[in-house]
Amino acid sequence: MNEQMTQTPPAPLSLEEERQWAMIAHLGVLVNLVSGFLGPLVPLAIYMIYKDRSRYVAYQSLQALIFQLIWWVGGGIIAGVVWAITGVLSTVLIGLLCIPFACVFSAMPLVALGYGIYGGIQTSQGQDFKYWLVGDWMRAARLPDNLIILIKRKNPISLQKMGFFDS
Repeated sequence: MNEQMTQTPPAPLSLEEERQWAMIAHLGVLVNLVSGFLGPLVPLAIYMIYKDRSRYVAYQSLQALIFQLIWWVGGGIIAGVVWAITGVLSTVLIGLLCIPFACVFSAMPLVALGYGIYGGIQTSQGQDFKYWLVGDWMRAARLPDNLIILIKRKNPISLQKMGFFDS
């Protein structure tokens, strides 16, 4: 009765499954078209589920998450602030000069949408895709490994109870 239950490590993903989940992580940006801001939850969920089964999927999903947070969420906030400033300054006619800048900043989320679709296509074809600046930063920081270490340090007991880590 006091037998210790040994947990078997999760089975690694096949090459086809890796491509599929990496593509879905990048295409999570399309969820933003419907919800406006919930797109980053798709790569986050994929990362949390498959991080132990595939380093490729972990890297691609975490990269997609960071890219979406920077370009979609951050770009949306910046565009909103620029439009607010433009609206306030329009009362004194200076804001009319700001309208072209506000339009450029409003295009940031659309750029992220196109780049995310491109990333999904590249990973579905089995190519190693990295976002400009984000991918290099993640590789230099070895982010998937360091993020797991950071999460374990924050609250290791509750994360173990939830089943995220073995030890």
